[in-house]
Amino acid sequence: MNSPWFRKLTPWRRDSGKPEGAYAGYFAERGGGTEEPLYRSGSPQTDYDQWDQRLDQVDRHVDLHERKKQRWWQPSFWRERRKRWWIARILAAGLLAFIALVAFLALTTPLDKSLEPVVPPQITLLASDGTPIARNGAIVDDPIAVEDLPPHVVQAFLAIEDRRFYSHWGVDPRGLARAVWANATGGRVQGGSTITQQLAKFTFLSPERSLTRKGREMLIAFWLETWLTKDEILERYLSNTYFGDNTYGLRAASLHYFYRQPENLTVEQAAMLAGLVQAPSALRPTKHYERAETRMRLVVGAMVATGYLTEQEAAGISAPKLDVRTTYDVPTGTYFADWALPVLRRQSEAGYERQAITTTLDSRLQGIARRVVANANLGGAQAAIVAMRPNGEVVAMVGGRDYRESPFNRVSQAKRQPGSTFKTFVWLAALEAGATPDDPVANTEITTGGYRPRNSGGKYSDSLTLEDAFARSSNVAAVRLFNSVGDEAVIKMARDLGITSPLPAGDPSMALGTSTMSLLELTSAYAGIAGNAFPVTASPLPHEELSWWDWLWDGPSSLSGGVHEDIERMLRRAVNAGTGRAAMLSGPNYGKTGTSQGNRDALFVGYAGDLVVGVWIGNDDNSPLNGISGGGLPARMWRDFMRQSLGAQPAPEAPRANPSGPVQPMDVPELDDIPLGEGVRIEDGGLTIETDLEGVPLDIRIGPDGVRVDGDAIEEAQREAERAIEQAQRDAQRQTGR
Repeated sequence: MNSPWFRKLTPWRRDSGKPEGAYAGYFAERGGGTEEPLYRSGSPQTDYDQWDQRLDQVDRHVDLHERKKQRWWQPSFWRERRKRWWIARILAAGLLAFIALVAFLALTTPLDKSLEPVVPPQITLLASDGTPIARNGAIVDDPIAVEDLPPHVVQAFLAIEDRRFYSHWGVDPRGLARAVWANATGGRVQGGSTITQQLAKFTFLSPERSLTRKGREMLIAFWLETWLTKDEILERYLSNTYFGDNTYGLRAASLHYFYRQPENLTVEQAAMLAGLVQAPSALRPTKHYERAETRMRLVVGAMVATGYLTEQEAAGISAPKLDVRTTYDVPTGTYFADWALPVLRRQSEAGYERQAITTTLDSRLQGIARRVVANANLGGAQAAIVAMRPNGEVVAMVGGRDYRESPFNRVSQAKRQPGSTFKTFVWLAALEAGATPDDPVANTEITTGGYRPRNSGGKYSDSLTLEDAFARSSNVAAVRLFNSVGDEAVIKMARDLGITSPLPAGDPSMALGTSTMSLLELTSAYAGIAGNAFPVTASPLPHEELSWWDWLWDGPSSLSGGVHEDIERMLRRAVNAGTGRAAMLSGPNYGKTGTSQGNRDALFVGYAGDLVVGVWIGNDDNSPLNGISGGGLPARMWRDFMRQSLGAQPAPEAPRANPSGPVQPMDVPELDDIPLGEGVRIEDGGLTIETDLEGVPLDIRIGPDGVRVDGDAIEEAQREAERAIEQAQRDAQRQTGR
């Protein structure tokens, strides 16, 4: 607007007489009408600082223009950055990372977990008659409410654990600095953790000691302070912290040590409980009362220092008297309890209340099983017994000779070879395929192929019926039957009956029970046969009957009537006239013996009445047994348990000491318990000798009525005589017809 050509176009504009254009402002009127050049700063002198700033601004614009041409991965992009630029961005990145971590915790860490007890609450297991059999878990009681507690209870914990609890945001910088200084100068070692950090530690984190865990602890503490009120944090802390003697939470601790609800605690009682938190096991007053009293005095001093108590009030505080009424007259572990507790924990809801759960264990049957194992002539071997109902309710379990010496449960934890007890699945697969107990199977020695099993004792014959081969537990017949029906059919049958252990396909030795499994698993499969409803799952809780709808859509499987009748016929024959004769009862009984390769495991599994029982004998180091087979000691232990359990004979009572009475002729309560060795036993008032004649089982009974010979040999002889008489009669008829 002030250019010369514009003034020519506008002659009417009056000339101001002042410089215009680009130099306007560089000149100003001076006194006397003279004009001197002035800079924009208003000074006739050069303003070097302003020129430097303008030049720097030009340089920054040039650098920015050049940097736009660079990429972030090139080193030149990051060079010559100012410190303020780096500091601002580092702080911003740290803030964003913190916000991201808190958001991650809010999404992934369940806040409700701080409401749950940090350890499983105490569970008392009861037998079916209500008798306590085991107690396990921590002593935990209902959570507390801060508003219901007397002020001195809360003050005792705040004074010794976190004085600035109501003023910090989860992490106390002053307390942390004080702890670091005390540790560095060799003073009293301090942790510096706030109550919020302690809640975060024992609720959400592992007990490891590392900087990473400490950092996570602080982040969770900030997060807890964001979402919970101070009173809520304190309530959850006091309801979960450990006070020694397996006691968690203020309510459980006050009842345990003083038999008093926390709402009624005195100052000295509250101070002693607050002092236990630092080292509960080392300070518990039931064992270290002097230490607990010394720590209590320290808490009282802290209450004085924070103004909660006066010096005069503190001087009048005496040591509290304990009132412990908790008794531990129930064992904390048994074989049954160790097996049942994990199952019951999974099925119970998390809570602070103690629980008393009635199980299926029968105290009488458990006592019988324990006595049977104790009275068995095991030598150095171990033994195990499990008894259950056909629906899987476990009524007795003994996992070894002595729980105190070895709590390892050989019923549920040991994986051993079942031996010939597995043959039941092979015969069942054959029956399902259409075979009958009277069908023949070759019993000759196997001389071809890569796998050549041998019969026990090297006894063979041309052929046997399936029933006889099962009763005699013929190995060669089992392998031939396995190859005939196929491994898939045998494995499917075992799986249907509930066997879950690995079963290698294509291995004919599986027919002889070389695949390992637990005694509990094997006995459950036999329970499925006993009740003809499978699979059966062993359970420590009473069985729930299925509704009609559940039974229709998801009910158990079963064998056909004919197949179930045939397998029971063979299982009974195995007991009455086969390898399991030592287990024979006066009533119906079904079972199968088993002896694993190398004579390392001896088993008998069977059922009678409403009980299914499995017996195992073996060495923990898997070394061979000395003269024990499935048809010997395990069968007799099974028989003894069944006789006493089913009422066939009363359980023996230990004789009372009576020095003045007559001398007892024997030191065992019953004749049946006299150890006579393999193949010889006393029963029914007589002596029975088990032997065989050319591989055919034979029993010789000597009793009040004389000598009687029973067994397959006599039956075979009778059949031969009958066939000879029939043949003679036919020959005579032909002669007469002529």
